[in-house]
Amino acid sequence: MSRFTVRPISLFAQKKLEQDGVHPLLARLYAARGVQSADELDYGMERLLPPEALSHAGEAAVLLADTLKANGKIVIVADYDCDGATACALGIRAIRAMVRAHPDCRAQVDYLVPDRFTLGYGLSPAIVDLAAQKKPDLIVTVDNGIASLEGVMHATKLGIATLITDHHLPGECLPKAQCIVNPNQPDCDFPSKHLAGVGVMFYVLIALRAELRGRGWFATDEAPNLASFLDLVALGTVADMVALDHNNRVLVHHGLARMRAGKLCPGLAALFATSGRDFWQFSIFDLGFVLGPRLNAAGRLSDMSIGIECLLADDPGRAFSLAQKLDALNRERREIEADMQEQALILLESIDADTSPPGLALFDPQWHQGVVGILASRLKERIHRPVFAFARGENGEIKGSGRSIPGLHLRDVLDLISKRAPDLLLRFGGHAMAAGVTVREADFSRFRDHFAAIAAEHLTPADLSYQVVTDGSLETGWCTLDTARQIAGQIWGQGFPAPLFADEFMVEQERLLKDKHLKLRLARNNQKFEAIWFNHADSLPNPASLAYRLDINRFQGIESAQLVVEDMAL
Repeated sequence: MSRFTVRPISLFAQKKLEQDGVHPLLARLYAARGVQSADELDYGMERLLPPEALSHAGEAAVLLADTLKANGKIVIVADYDCDGATACALGIRAIRAMVRAHPDCRAQVDYLVPDRFTLGYGLSPAIVDLAAQKKPDLIVTVDNGIASLEGVMHATKLGIATLITDHHLPGECLPKAQCIVNPNQPDCDFPSKHLAGVGVMFYVLIALRAELRGRGWFATDEAPNLASFLDLVALGTVADMVALDHNNRVLVHHGLARMRAGKLCPGLAALFATSGRDFWQFSIFDLGFVLGPRLNAAGRLSDMSIGIECLLADDPGRAFSLAQKLDALNRERREIEADMQEQALILLESIDADTSPPGLALFDPQWHQGVVGILASRLKERIHRPVFAFARGENGEIKGSGRSIPGLHLRDVLDLISKRAPDLLLRFGGHAMAAGVTVREADFSRFRDHFAAIAAEHLTPADLSYQVVTDGSLETGWCTLDTARQIAGQIWGQGFPAPLFADEFMVEQERLLKDKHLKLRLARNNQKFEAIWFNHADSLPNPASLAYRLDINRFQGIESAQLVVEDMAL
């Protein structure tokens, strides 16, 4: 159980939004998320930030265009998560379309995705050697490369040019690539620092199309429509959990609209089919929790090339076959995760949440490398502390994946550890809320102690107090199917959270579904509500103060409003 707080709201902004014609409830929700005017809800493609604002995107376009003109070969080196897979598929599909648009162009584009268990992350010298076997003129990284100093140097020695497209935070030194496009590099003034890797690649491709158009590449002036690839951009952006600022919401809005209209690549259509969902009903939630995990499962347990091939497949039969493999891997991932979580919870029983360190690092030799990130996320949610979970790698190393809470920037923590103990970290990288690190197994206790000490320095007791931020009470008159549809039709996500309401209910009926989901009938102000609390089997007090989402329940072709309970107040 948790303590509920209400998200502050600007009444002035709310009134202005209502005057601009925004639905009264949505005006209240948007004002609480910092929206000041209806212009910020305009998701027209013309509202996208211009590609020339992204530092070095134009130089990247020239590098790519020169390679195409010379009939060269491009090899895209991808990352092994959903963002990396969608960025890779986007690059290959778009560049091949530009090659086809010129009758005399014989340039080629191929890809390589490293095995995370043997080659690790980023453009390492070993990955460059693999790429070199494909005889590329240009290596393009997507969703990685900003920390690949040695790999870029090795590529240069082999006579291979490199273009880095990434969005991760850079270290003190940048690789000496021919070109780097990253909104988070020091010299970039791009207003949105939250582009996912697939978003960065999309901007580079916009710049490339403009460069080719300026060279008269498209004889009939029929350049590829890059908007046709926004299904991939939307999926990678949502799945990577980057903040959905206005620019990202524009990208996701149009990608989701294409999906709902059935204008999606065969691979995504197949993934929808294997999930048992109809794409025309899909929401942001489904992108992050239905499609994203199926693609990520390939990188976690097997080979992300399965996921990339699914996204590249033009034949629906082949796409469906690959989607079935991804679905099977995702089921296997869930089973492994459940077993690891059970082991971790047993380990946590010996840790007093009130006296435990503000930052926890856990290691079990039996844990699976590909699932420690999910495990760290689950544990972080359970104990509201930053967590690193480690699994055994090779050559005496262990690999950890961390998840954080507001108030502690994980990558900065790792950087600080590397300064305090220069011999401790073998490799590290990541974001504020998620990061990865490799240490020697013999050094685990040193890492655990350093992490705990730095977390204690930076986190206050208030940071460690679990609070659920809600949008307050939802008037019973708004608890309708029409309102649920209004909410579902908006763009919500990381940094722009979906509405979460809080009210006190009388509990009129409880029953368990599948022994793990609590189906409820609730009452408030003489009105009754159907509700469900997924993965919660304990009976509720009466009355109960609940945090909930207003959602659409679809059963046998009939839609109805339903409350989805997320938490209960102390």
